Amino acid sequence: MAATPVWSVDPRTGKQREQVAVEATAQEVDAAVRAAHAARPALVDRTVRAAFLRSAADELEAAKEQLVETADAETALGPVRLTGELARTCFQLRAFADIVDEGAYLDVVINHPDDTATPPIPDLRRYKVPLGVVAVYSASNFPFAFSVAGGDTASALGAGCPVVVKAHPDHPGLSEQVAAVLRRAASSHGIPEGVVGLVHGFEAGVELVKHPLVAAAGFTGSIRGGRALFDAAAARPVPIPFHGELGSLNPVVITEAAAAERPEAIGTGLAGSMTLGVGQFCVKPGLVLAPAGAAGDQLLKSLTDAVGDTAAGVLLDHRMRDNFVAGVAERAELPEVETPVTPGAGDEHTVSAGFLTVAADKLTTEGAYDLLLEECFGPVTVVARYTDEAEANAVLSRLPGNLTATVHLSAEEAAGEGRGAEILAELTPLAGRVLVNAWPTGVAVAAAQHHGGPYPATTSTSTSVGGTAIERWLRPVAYQNAPAALLPVELRDENELGLPRRFNGHLER
Repeated sequence: MAATPVWSVDPRTGKQREQVAVEATAQEVDAAVRAAHAARPALVDRTVRAAFLRSAADELEAAKEQLVETADAETALGPVRLTGELARTCFQLRAFADIVDEGAYLDVVINHPDDTATPPIPDLRRYKVPLGVVAVYSASNFPFAFSVAGGDTASALGAGCPVVVKAHPDHPGLSEQVAAVLRRAASSHGIPEGVVGLVHGFEAGVELVKHPLVAAAGFTGSIRGGRALFDAAAARPVPIPFHGELGSLNPVVITEAAAAERPEAIGTGLAGSMTLGVGQFCVKPGLVLAPAGAAGDQLLKSLTDAVGDTAAGVLLDHRMRDNFVAGVAERAELPEVETPVTPGAGDEHTVSAGFLTVAADKLTTEGAYDLLLEECFGPVTVVARYTDEAEANAVLSRLPGNLTATVHLSAEEAAGEGRGAEILAELTPLAGRVLVNAWPTGVAVAAAQHHGGPYPATTSTSTSVGGTAIERWLRPVAYQNAPAALLPVELRDENELGLPRRFNGHLER
C-alpha cells in the first residue's frame, strides 16, 4: 500500500502548499516510541535536562523568522499573534528549566526511624520519579504553545520523560521544523535525537496511545477525539494516565449591578474576548448570563457595536469553518433565538463574528435548547437573559465542567456587599479557574496557574499550564530501610544537591 502523504495546507485558500511528510505506519510509530524509550538514561541528570530546555528555547528564538512564516502559512493566525506565542513557548521552556534546577517538584520527604510512634516508623524516604515515554497530541489552535514544543512536551522533558508527538494536521510543516530544532538542542547536550519523536496521521495517533512502552499521554483537542483516546488508554492491558483537555463553554455571569455600572466596558470586553484569535481559544466565553431589562439592554448595545465592527477572519482549516457555519445556523434556527449580529460565513474562506440571544428560562430544563450549552468553536457566544438570580442559578446548575468561569460584579459587590461571594461559591465547582471582573482569554504561564477543570474540560485534576504541570509525568516511590550507599542521591541525609525537602517533619529550603 502506498504511503499517505502529509500536505501543508493554506487555510486562506484551502489549497495544498507542499508535501512535508507521510503518515506513520504502525512500525514507524513503534520505532519512534522505542527510540524515545532508549533515550531515557540521557535525561537522568537534572543539570543536563535543564540545559537542554534552555537550549531548545534559544534555538527556537534563533529560528523565529522561519518558524513564524511557516506557522502563518499553515494557520493564518498572523505574525504578531504567532511571534507572541513563540515567545510564550520559549518562556515556558525556560520556566521548566528553572523548576528542574530547583528540584522542589521531586517532593523529597525523609523520615528517620521512630520506635516511640504508634505504630513504629521505619526509615522511609520518598520522592518522585519519571513515568517514561509520554505521548503528546498537538492542538490545532496553538501551533507553538500546545504543540511540538508546547507545555506537555516541556513539562514531560522537565520530568525526565522522552516524548513522541502526534503532529496536528493543520500545521505539519511547522511541526517538522520545531521537532528538528528540539532534536538539534538535544544533540548539543549529548542527548539522543529520539528523545523527541514525531509522527503524523490519525492511525498513528491511535497506535501511539496503545503502545506498551508509552507510559502517559497529554492531549488538547475535541471532546470526541479526546474521549476516544482516553477510552483507549484505559482499555489497554496496562492502563495509563491520560491528561486530556477536551472542551469548555467557559460561562460568564454578569450581575445586574455590574451591567448598570459599566455596560460599555463589559460589552466591548466581551466582544474582544469572544473574537480573539477568531474565537479559536479554548477559554473563549461561550455562554453569558446577562440580566434582562434596561441594564442588560445597554450592555447588549455595546456588544452589538463592538462585534459588528469585527472583521471577518480565517479559521484554522475548512473543516472547522464548515462546522462553525453549520453550528451557528442550527442554533439560530431554534425558536425565539435572536441574532443581533449574525455569525456565519464571510466569503468562501472566512467567517464573520456574531452572537445569539435567548431567554435564560429556555436553558433551565432539558430539551432542544441544550444545543446552546455546547461549545461552538469560532467567533460566537450565546447571551442568555435572566430575570432573577434563581433563573441564572438554574442554568449554571445544568452546566458540565469548564476550564474557566467568570463573574462581573459592581464595585460594591466586589467589596463584599451583595452576592459576590455566593456567586463565586456557585462557580467554583464548575471550573478550574474562576475570574472576577476579567476575561478568560489569556492563560498566564505562572506557578499559581491552573488550566484544567472538571470533565469534560479535562480528564484529570491536573493543569497543562504552569509549573505544577510537571506533576502529571511523575509517580512517587518510597524506600524503606535502604542502606545509605544504595539510596538515590536525592534521598540521602547529606542533601548534597541542596534540594528543598521535608526532613523528619520539618520543611527545609
